Amino acid sequence: MKKKVSLYASCFLIVVLIFGLLACKVTNQKDQELKQTKRITLLGLGDSITEGGKTFHSYLFPLWERLFTAGYPIDFIGPRSSKCRIGQINHCGFSGKNAEFLETQIDSIYRLYPADVVLLHSGHNHFNTEDPVDGIIQAQKSIISKILAINPDAKILVAKVIESGKLPKYSYIPELNRQIEKMVKKLDLPNVVLVDQSKDFNWEKHSISDKVHPNPDGAELMADVWFKALQKVLPQPEVAFHPEIKSYKTTKQGDLDLHIFKPENFPDKEKHPAIVFFFAGGWNVGTPLQFYRECAYYASKGFVAISANYRINYLNHTSPFESVEDAKDAIRWVREHAKELAVDPQRIVAAGSSAGGQLAAATGTLKETGNTEEYKPNLLLLYYPVIDNSEEGYGPDTIKNDYQKISPLHNIDAKTPPALFIVGTEDPYIPVETAKVFKARMDENGVECELHFMEGAGHPIFYYSKTLTLEFYTIRELTDQFLRKHGYIKAF
Repeated sequence: MKKKVSLYASCFLIVVLIFGLLACKVTNQKDQELKQTKRITLLGLGDSITEGGKTFHSYLFPLWERLFTAGYPIDFIGPRSSKCRIGQINHCGFSGKNAEFLETQIDSIYRLYPADVVLLHSGHNHFNTEDPVDGIIQAQKSIISKILAINPDAKILVAKVIESGKLPKYSYIPELNRQIEKMVKKLDLPNVVLVDQSKDFNWEKHSISDKVHPNPDGAELMADVWFKALQKVLPQPEVAFHPEIKSYKTTKQGDLDLHIFKPENFPDKEKHPAIVFFFAGGWNVGTPLQFYRECAYYASKGFVAISANYRINYLNHTSPFESVEDAKDAIRWVREHAKELAVDPQRIVAAGSSAGGQLAAATGTLKETGNTEEYKPNLLLLYYPVIDNSEEGYGPDTIKNDYQKISPLHNIDAKTPPALFIVGTEDPYIPVETAKVFKARMDENGVECELHFMEGAGHPIFYYSKTLTLEFYTIRELTDQFLRKHGYIKAF
């Protein structure tokens, strides 16, 4: 009898040790990720071509997209900001100002925003009759000198500027670019790099009707040139994202796509659970890149992980009603294409945060004529979701009269999938009481709702484009536990 007890005790200790080692491994991984590479700061310096405008595009946002996707921990900084699909992007672009103006401001600006990397694109806003080339070169040399006096380690990328069809005003630009190249070569400094923005930029193809400012293709081209130059001067990132992009829907505002991350080293014939993420942004702004990190992580856990694009007001001038339709169509598309994606059509998770959480919840609660099973997921992950769209809840005025059509809180029934609900106790948009009402209605319908409050957290709980916090990992652990409980993640 004593031997049996001793044997059981030994087995128990071994199990405890194994779980202890696993816990230690998770904690160490978390600590390691929290001690991630120092974030890189970048200052876009120039005129309206840097700043962007209502009728033309800046290179800043497409450059941010490339850097984020490539895994660079980067922050765009500066005293000014411009609207884009992620809300605002910071910079030091002054519309209508020339290089001489920047030279008078750079000392005070750079002391406030001492960026690791400066992108200098300046040479416009003169007339050819001024013979401005020498003055621009002197201003650029002084800008470089002042930056390096403050931060000798700064990397300064100096552009040969894009050429213009607005003639004769900008007929001096070809000569200016020759002198910029000579200036950089003569400076012969390892951290001052020439970047040729003029080489492939064709104002006839890449400018708007004013023959000066970049159109969308021109902005993308400039971003690509900057990105390739930055890759040569920045440290190689540890992780990059490589999603497969597939269109799932055509609308009158354009095509919508899914950013798909597939698991590696899993049997080809195995059917995988799928998880579809919907980004935050108040149905107004946002990008599928928000959930790239989560997609890569859950692909490593055996999921086909997807970040969905959907229509937003900033780009498409649409309302939450269109966003909800897109979310339902995204789930519908994944289920219809389950075979080619190697997805188990009965294990599809809808996930999202804030307005994206509303979309995820809507796919699990809304009813329509026809087969709702096509778009209804099997599980919900709701991160600080906007689940009440009534007048007492949150949403634009355009939905108040018809909020019942899309408000998850008002459409819960017995067919609603089980849900994980995480919200901060200091969230100004989703009060604690609203979350409790959601859970109570789920309970009344016999549907599981695992509700977690994060003490002191607001809205959002964390920022995906900034340094990760412990809250991010708490959400991940709660999500893993919920998915494991429902058999979507294996125990080991």
